[in-house]
Amino acid sequence: MWNKIYLEKKLKNHPRAEAIISKLKLEVIEIDDYRDFWGKSKKPYLLKRDTLNLFISEKKGQTVKLAPDAYGKAGEPHYYFVHAYNCIYECQYCYLQGYFNTPDIVLFINHEEILWEMKKVLDSHPETSVWFHAGEFSDSLALTHLTGELELYHKFCEENPRAIIELRTKSVNVKALKTLKPLDNFIVSFSLSPEKVARRIDEKTPSIKARVKVMEELSSLGFSIAAHFDPIIYQDQFRELYKDLLQSMSNINPKLLYLSLGVVRFTKDVYREVERNYPDSLIHATTMIKSFDNKIRYSRPLRNWILSSVFDEAVEHGVRKERIYLCMED
Repeated sequence: MWNKIYLEKKLKNHPRAEAIISKLKLEVIEIDDYRDFWGKSKKPYLLKRDTLNLFISEKKGQTVKLAPDAYGKAGEPHYYFVHAYNCIYECQYCYLQGYFNTPDIVLFINHEEILWEMKKVLDSHPETSVWFHAGEFSDSLALTHLTGELELYHKFCEENPRAIIELRTKSVNVKALKTLKPLDNFIVSFSLSPEKVARRIDEKTPSIKARVKVMEELSSLGFSIAAHFDPIIYQDQFRELYKDLLQSMSNINPKLLYLSLGVVRFTKDVYREVERNYPDSLIHATTMIKSFDNKIRYSRPLRNWILSSVFDEAVEHGVRKERIYLCMED
């Protein structure tokens, strides 16, 4: 998968950089700043199938950002923190293909600065819990065998019980996670689709069966587990497919801390990239229109029917009604 490593010079002797480099054993090119190279010229998204460059860097500027409305459960403030750019997986609906100018991956290793900013945000909300989500720009677990930062964020939650960290993932790379003590405020959430759909659109990802198995394992160890049915993509018999998915999750449905439901959606630029990269995708089988937030979506009546159908199936299969929320809907 990997081609070359680009390392910021000031990180040459950094223990985390050295650990990553020692595991990959690739050519290392020293640079001053990743932004001088990464995304400077357009690199087609699908080149990630053949080769990816890896940049090891410090995150400059804002590391913790306010999440958009309806990003998480209502009632408490939600933020996401930036630990990496881009993902090793290739999901056909991924917004990153129209967001960055390159699929090359950046790993940020200045985690102490990220945690300092998280503490600053937490202190600005003294009367409530604050959510910090990982996985906005890269899968939160897929590369943790290289990066080794989970223990730092786990310790942050242990020392700050009002802080809630959610690790959003499609990965089954949980070896490092299993070495940590389960905490109520350290949540692992898995994005799931019906197996038949995932095989067509979630390329390079672990199977749904493997993800559900890991969810069961983590739940049995005492970890807080959640799920995202997002994006839901309409097709014939879609309700039956979600019924089958929920049946496969029967051991964990009652234990889910929450389940989010969201229908597939795109910005105009991302949708243009999806059409170019995956012209025969299942995504294009149903007409989409510009919606209330200028995103490309199914019509509101179809969205409402899809969401209510999956909601009803989830409740019928043991998910507590009050733990289900709609993601990115007005």
